[in-house]
Amino acid sequence: MKIRKLHKWNLTYKEAVQLQRQLASRVQFSAIKKNPKIIAGLDCAFSKDGKKIFTAVVVINISDFSIIETITTTQKLNFPYIPGLLSFREAPACIEAIKKLKTRPDLFIIDGQGFAHPRRLGIASHIGLFIDKPVIGCAKSRLTGTFETPARKRGSFSPLIDVARPSWPCPHGLETRATEQIGAVLRTRTDIKPVFVSVGNRCTLDDAIKIVLECTTKYRLPEPSRLAHQLVSQFKKINAAG
Repeated sequence: MKIRKLHKWNLTYKEAVQLQRQLASRVQFSAIKKNPKIIAGLDCAFSKDGKKIFTAVVVINISDFSIIETITTTQKLNFPYIPGLLSFREAPACIEAIKKLKTRPDLFIIDGQGFAHPRRLGIASHIGLFIDKPVIGCAKSRLTGTFETPARKRGSFSPLIDVARPSWPCPHGLETRATEQIGAVLRTRTDIKPVFVSVGNRCTLDDAIKIVLECTTKYRLPEPSRLAHQLVSQFKKINAAG
């Protein structure tokens, strides 16, 4: 797959934070016009010594959930664990794995945040800008924002709300108290813990909710990312044993 060259990865903390703020404005909230049929899931795992990152991509046909292609990779970790800067730790390895795909997925579902991030650029959005494809962030836990617990039934959801980013400097140093919706807390199975869905790139939140539900069968997570999680866990064990 063709990958854009957006920036270098060897950045300081201050540079990475500033870059997130700059790139966030480039995320596209555009409706998906054609229903995606070929969807890729992506997930990562780390070696026990914290020196390596394992990545798995699983591409499926959602008409029957058959697996079309899988990719696994191993890379050296070059960025420390810093809350809010997950993409600088994981995205380089994810992008290298995506480059190896022979299939061209219509859409990616990534186990992580998209717009639902303090600076509105989680790993799903960051990768989405590199690959210029529709991307959905579907995380197992909340990173930022507040929400009301959605109803118990599958398909129920509630808005994930956060303090809005000021569009210009506030007068007299006062911070804005306005809020904005950054994602949705979605129940993919009745009476099961919800997932946190947000726009990664080139889709709307309504698209993201609809597609995550379409990709979810009898498990909590959508099949593309669930299968990627299974594969990367197996790949990690094999590498640990070797």
